[in-house]
Amino acid sequence: MPSARSVPDGSGAGPEPDVPFAHREIRRHSVRGQILQALRTALLDGDLAPGEVYSAPALGLRFGVSATPVREAMQQLAAEGAVEVVPNRGFRIAVRSARERTELAQVRALLETPVVLELVRTLPAAAWGALRPAADAAAVAAATGDRGRYAEADRAFHRAVLALAGNEQLVAVADDLHRRSQWPPDGVSLTADAAEHLRLLDALEEGEAATARPIVEGHFGRTPGS
Repeated sequence: MPSARSVPDGSGAGPEPDVPFAHREIRRHSVRGQILQALRTALLDGDLAPGEVYSAPALGLRFGVSATPVREAMQQLAAEGAVEVVPNRGFRIAVRSARERTELAQVRALLETPVVLELVRTLPAAAWGALRPAADAAAVAAATGDRGRYAEADRAFHRAVLALAGNEQLVAVADDLHRRSQWPPDGVSLTADAAEHLRLLDALEEGEAATARPIVEGHFGRTPGS
């Protein structure tokens, strides 16, 4: 978990009379966003154990903030299915079964794989070059072994790929499914996963659709443990 000094305390005991209201709201949302990201990283790193109950005040002490931004961040995680609200106690880290993880992977494959294969068939080789920075960023994140950072970079690459289809609703739905499927970690090597992004782009930029197709089917259609 991040240290208590890693996240600034933007909650305060009350409104600051010399700070405009809009600025206070921005600051509050900024702290909540930092806490949300820190909690997601803690989930991926195993610092928050499945089945355990954590209270917002206790986590607030660990982060050096009040319970309010922690509670708000946990409510977002509850909406994503990562935690469950336990009345008068806090939030229980969800235990996701192998079947749930497989079902999420299957839905993602049904949604993403046909779209990407159609893009492989129809887009010119030059169009894929724009994705290289996203793939490189994911590779750098993988090399650090930081699962939280890689999770964000991985989703950014997948969003960039699907965005080529020009369907914003598709990108939003797929990204939500992707985030849900990232926890708990499935044991796939981060560097191997990132390398598939690069191999896919190498093939596509060289116009080798036949080489790209099995990479797409393996990467976008992967199920847990495969």
